[in-house]
Amino acid sequence: MYDIIVIGGGPAGMTAALYALRNGKSVLVIEKNGFGGQMTNSPKIENYPGTQQISGNELADQMLDQILAQGADIEIEEAQSVQVAEGHKVVVTDFGSYEAKAVIIATGVKHRMLGLPGEDDLVGDGISFCAVCDGDFYTDKVVCVAGGGNSALQEAILLADKCAKVIMLQDLPFFTGEQRLQDVLFARPNVETHVNKALTALLKSEDGLRGVEIADRTSGARQEIPCDGLFVAIGLIPENEPFANLADLNEYGYFDTGEKCNTKTPGVFVAGDCRKKNIRQIATACGDGAVAALAACRYLNGLAPLA
Repeated sequence: MYDIIVIGGGPAGMTAALYALRNGKSVLVIEKNGFGGQMTNSPKIENYPGTQQISGNELADQMLDQILAQGADIEIEEAQSVQVAEGHKVVVTDFGSYEAKAVIIATGVKHRMLGLPGEDDLVGDGISFCAVCDGDFYTDKVVCVAGGGNSALQEAILLADKCAKVIMLQDLPFFTGEQRLQDVLFARPNVETHVNKALTALLKSEDGLRGVEIADRTSGARQEIPCDGLFVAIGLIPENEPFANLADLNEYGYFDTGEKCNTKTPGVFVAGDCRKKNIRQIATACGDGAVAALAACRYLNGLAPLA
């Protein structure tokens, strides 16, 4: 039996593992795909403290090497449920089950994709999801932003400060984000808008993305728009339903927990992008991982949660 099982191998999960290991706890990290989570989609990361520039894959490898050196065990399996037994928890995966005294759920989120041919190949090579992370790479260039809600508008505002032109692509006849954000964005002289237009194709060259094709949803008329990058902001998808018996979910499917990262189930904690929060960055995920791990250690040591 492990002291702590961490479900998820992104920055939150690996930071949680590191802090728990440094506190003398035995740790198993269960990750269903590859370690690193969403940050592996970023070819260059320049806003992580202590690093001038690093790729998401390199940072993920460094985090993984660090927790392995500290003694973490890892399994590439998908956690399907957590069962609460007397004095411990049982994490059931698609290959078996594992027991621990405490569990930290750090399942992250996945970006809602456009579903277009070739999209996966262009992620990190023309397609991005985060203006804070990748906006500087498009300074003085032309970018498109797919989406019309608050997230898309906020991304576009940041990009409009750097890019030569920002082209908004909304498949509805109107933008759904707050009017305040619309007023700020559409006052910018370098912002162009297309509404009631569906993205129908990604145009590629040897160097990556060279543009997009859109179609009018009423007439069907198609148009090619040259651009250097496409920021997709059509929503995030948390994958928390298998653990809804352990922690409350809000209306969007995120764990309804605060900065203490605890849940309604003693010995179960959450960390990272899977919980409700305003900012989702590598640094904030790492912060959650540290908080959750230290809370789990207090629980294992029989100490009361911090006030």
